[in-house]
Amino acid sequence: MRWCVWVGAVLVAGAIVGGDVAGIAAPTPHSRFADANNSVQSVNVELVIAVDVSYSMDMDELAIQREGYAHAIVSKDFLQALRAGPGSKVAVTYFEWSMSGDEKIIIPWRIIDGPESADAVAGEIMKAPVRRGSSTSISGAIDFAVQLLEENPYRGLRRVIDISGDGPNNDGAPVTGARDAALEKGIIINGLPIMVKEPSLTTTDIENLDLYYEDCVIGGPGAFVMTIKDREKFQEAIRAKLVREVAGTPESRIVPAVEKEPRVPCLIGEKKSQERGRQ
Repeated sequence: MRWCVWVGAVLVAGAIVGGDVAGIAAPTPHSRFADANNSVQSVNVELVIAVDVSYSMDMDELAIQREGYAHAIVSKDFLQALRAGPGSKVAVTYFEWSMSGDEKIIIPWRIIDGPESADAVAGEIMKAPVRRGSSTSISGAIDFAVQLLEENPYRGLRRVIDISGDGPNNDGAPVTGARDAALEKGIIINGLPIMVKEPSLTTTDIENLDLYYEDCVIGGPGAFVMTIKDREKFQEAIRAKLVREVAGTPESRIVPAVEKEPRVPCLIGEKKSQERGRQ
């Protein structure tokens, strides 16, 4: 059944679901190189899609974001990029995150190698109930994504974390430590900062979230940020981002924040969270 039958149900229901209902709580422990008897499948890219569902995301944003990824995966542009790569296949997993420790796998590792498998993955994305978390731990999301990459049974030419979010890290460990640990493993981190609302003084929202993502979150060869400032451009931006990640564009290396002065303080989210707690 094609994924699109789920779109209306998700947007109408708008259900807030917590706990483990929305997905699998954690990956099954398994060393990347532990079992030599396991067959290793070669893919073009090992792609982790890490989607923000923190409380600052409203229900409309959550539904549009979910629909945007489903549309992108079955799009003509995505499938063309897939066919252009070596072996014409990618390994994908999709999880939602908010505070540290609140990471829920919606799509365990799947191979996409054509329209049928793309339809199946998109259908799974749209079928899962929409849920909402609490705080924003980008560092927790990166650490969880790294674990997924280290434990999956695939071997790609590139390993990529695609992380979206509408605010800075305000929970868990500092984001730069998690980012740098991922980069040391050769993992690329790309960002999708969501800036469709004006920052609120009563929250941990910040201006220039795109600059924060550039200087504090992303990194690796060809790493990039694709900013969303218009709800109407959600699907277009997500599609362009996935196409670029599957096709691969190693133009340059984004310099980690430890090697330059960030334009936005990398601890700004933690600082704003502390200030709110003292009020």
